[in-house]
Amino acid sequence: MMRAMMMSNRIKPPGLPRPAMGRVRVRTLLLIRWLAIFGQLAALLVVDKLLAYDLPMFPAMVTIAASAAVNLWILARHGLSEWHHDRAAATYLAFDILQLAALLYLTGGLDNPFALLFLVPVTISATILSLRSTILLGLLALFCVSLLALFHLPLPWPAPGFELPQIYAAAIWVSLALGTLFLMFYAWRVAEETRRMADALAATQAHLSQERELSALGSLAAAAAHELGTPLGTIALITKELLHTQTPDSEAHADLEILNGEVARCREILASLARDPSAGADPAVSKMTFGALVTDMAARYGVADTTVLVTAKASIDPPLIKRSPELVQGLGNLIENATEFARTQVNLEFTWDEDQVELSISDDGPGFAANILGLLGDPYISTRPGSGRMGLGVFISKTLLERTGAHLHFFNRRQGMGATVVIRWPRHIIDLAENDSGFGTEAGRRLQQASQGEY
Repeated sequence: MMRAMMMSNRIKPPGLPRPAMGRVRVRTLLLIRWLAIFGQLAALLVVDKLLAYDLPMFPAMVTIAASAAVNLWILARHGLSEWHHDRAAATYLAFDILQLAALLYLTGGLDNPFALLFLVPVTISATILSLRSTILLGLLALFCVSLLALFHLPLPWPAPGFELPQIYAAAIWVSLALGTLFLMFYAWRVAEETRRMADALAATQAHLSQERELSALGSLAAAAAHELGTPLGTIALITKELLHTQTPDSEAHADLEILNGEVARCREILASLARDPSAGADPAVSKMTFGALVTDMAARYGVADTTVLVTAKASIDPPLIKRSPELVQGLGNLIENATEFARTQVNLEFTWDEDQVELSISDDGPGFAANILGLLGDPYISTRPGSGRMGLGVFISKTLLERTGAHLHFFNRRQGMGATVVIRWPRHIIDLAENDSGFGTEAGRRLQQASQGEY
């Protein structure tokens, strides 16, 4: 099974929908149509009155009035802040295409330079509507263009009998058809990429928010453990004193022993909560050396059948970092992904110097698939279609780690011999000691010395 950047089994946000497509505000389409109405009206009046060309003004004005009537009808039915859904928006854009076709029929068909405006409704559809609606509108536009190439009133011209050569008229039809197809798919593709990126960023933000909520919950648990420790100690002390006043075979003695055991159990539970490294605001658990964080991540995400080896290579003091949700989530996802695809071993090798901090995550699995290696870090990249996964794992990890100042590089050591992710930070960004983050205090110095004793 080829390795893919598929960690979304762990981080897929339940119920996170894709952004709604085919939703456009009523105000937007009304404004576009009013602009078209005034533009068409101005063009007719200039050609008819100033240039003195003979135009079929009455049917042309009726055609423009029909467009104005549609706008007024929409205003009567909808508020400006409401939204058109896909079908309604496509219907109104289809009307715009037919209205433009009728106006061009009266004024020369494709010989009219304003035939280029057929591209506008299709482009609007490609940016906001579904691909199905866009294709249908594109076909409608091509149908109208083809009819206008064959049937239309003569182009108004001072000299009677003006007509473009057939080869030139055919070239206009080809240019409009190709322009419609190109803009339709190009604009839809660009808009779809924007929607996908916005969706992926929303998923990233949701996971980061979830991590922060869990961190806050850990702080609450640590505070509760601290506050409840004293009353539980008092209860335990009184229970022991009462035990001495009761005979061993009495019923009260048995009840007091049960109560004493339950108190001890409560204190163990609270102690385990207080030992959570993410809980509380104590610098000893919220700030640690980089090596301590990597070791903690390795222990957390290791699995029974995969060995996770941690190696440090440096000759100077390690950086002190903040155990932030971005680091925990980002590194945890990448390490878990490596253990998922490794055959027997994952290597976490970290090093640092005065300028840079680097972590290498490598495994002995099949490596990244060649067709996705250059796309790693983009959203919705998956080599497991139909698995129900979103393909956001590496994207979320990359986004979270880049928020901490990291740069990520993905490559295969050798084809079929394992994948490697290299993460690098400028030391002045990640090292709290260089950022004046409170390690100048006596307690901070003690923490730094204790942390450096391990690495």
